[in-house]
Amino acid sequence: MMPCPGLKVSHVIFVIVILITIVFYSSLNGRHFILEPRRYANHRKNDPSPLLANRTLQPATVADKALVPPSGPERQKCNVFQIVVQGCGFNMLTKTLERAQQQEKNQTQLLAQQMQQEQQQQQQQLLLSQDQPEQETAPEQANNIQRIPNPSSVKLSAAAAGSSSSSSLPPAPPVPTVPEADGEKVIKTRDLYHSGHLPDGACVANLCPRNGTDVTLLILVTSAPTHREQRLAIRQSWGHYGSRRDISIGFIVGQTDEARIEDQLAAESYMYSDLIRGNFIDSYRNLTLKTISLLEWTKLHCPNASFLLKTDDDMFINVPKLLQFMEAHSNQRRTIFGRLAKKWKPIRNKKSKYYVSPEQYYPPVFPPFTTGPAYLLTADIISEMFEKSLSQTYLKLEDVYTTGIVAQLLNIHRINVKEFLNRRIAFNQCNIKKAISIHMVKNNEQLDLWKKQVDTSVSCT
Repeated sequence: MMPCPGLKVSHVIFVIVILITIVFYSSLNGRHFILEPRRYANHRKNDPSPLLANRTLQPATVADKALVPPSGPERQKCNVFQIVVQGCGFNMLTKTLERAQQQEKNQTQLLAQQMQQEQQQQQQQLLLSQDQPEQETAPEQANNIQRIPNPSSVKLSAAAAGSSSSSSLPPAPPVPTVPEADGEKVIKTRDLYHSGHLPDGACVANLCPRNGTDVTLLILVTSAPTHREQRLAIRQSWGHYGSRRDISIGFIVGQTDEARIEDQLAAESYMYSDLIRGNFIDSYRNLTLKTISLLEWTKLHCPNASFLLKTDDDMFINVPKLLQFMEAHSNQRRTIFGRLAKKWKPIRNKKSKYYVSPEQYYPPVFPPFTTGPAYLLTADIISEMFEKSLSQTYLKLEDVYTTGIVAQLLNIHRINVKEFLNRRIAFNQCNIKKAISIHMVKNNEQLDLWKKQVDTSVSCT
């Protein structure tokens, strides 16, 4: 028998060594080593560290028991020949795969149960919400129109409460219950308005002595209770014209329920004698009540004045320019002068600050009106405007209501005057000298504008 060509003894030896190595390692892999689980404390049981001197070993906890592998069938021992020929170990692999599939199925079932429980909870919440009464969600509901008792009654009630006497005045009448349309009250103005003002003889004597016989121009500035700085800026600038005998400048302010602000207003009124306190809660929704209160005060205490200028506390008024305009229109009657707005449509968006419901005002267009920052009225219409304004459906847009709806019903002329800018402009001297009213003026700008207005070194054509 001829030996295989090229076959060497070294090759045979190499193959035998490889086979022996494979058989040896396969026998090692088939062995089952069981390690006894030990706690961390047991590892340091014989540690001589002094920190462990006072420690005592505790029995195994649940977490410790979880470290112990669960008892089960002993691992099968397989060598290379058994793995290849007999399929040894494949049963264990099959069982492992089955166990993994079972765990995945259990997790899927658990997730399905959780989703079902969440759906049931949502259905229960929906049923509960349907059972509860609906709540109003109209915008600015917190600032509803409010009424307050007569101020003199409030003071007397406070005095009676502070004394030991058991007598007390009857409470103020409650706010009337009225139907609401889309969160806006539909109600006659006379049902909201309380006539009268805080008694202040010094203010009346200062602004309109002898019922305003000598007053050619009465300027009433609508202001908020907290706008003390705005009022002071006006007094220190263009408000100086109020020192003239024929010009009176006052501020009309509502009331609050904060004692600190009321005390500040009382001190300010005592200092300057130019604060008119109306009988209404001062808020945005009550601006129309503030204007009506302004008309009432003028009717009662200053009926002989020639003109009334209604303006706001963020306005600069060029008083000399206004006096020139009044002199040119001194024979005018039953007229309102200002920045005329035409063909304005009511805003029907409920989220808007200027929302007007169809129940409050149905026509698609407002009548022409003079915008609210500043407008001038001839004195002969004050009384009838006050009376007529009480008989209409209340609208919080005071300029639309007063100079538009009410003036239209009374056939009062409304004339556009371009010098009533009622907006913010560039503060150069010629712009200021030509304008009667400028809007959105800050406190620190009032004095600067007044200085430019009285400066005669600059001539404008």
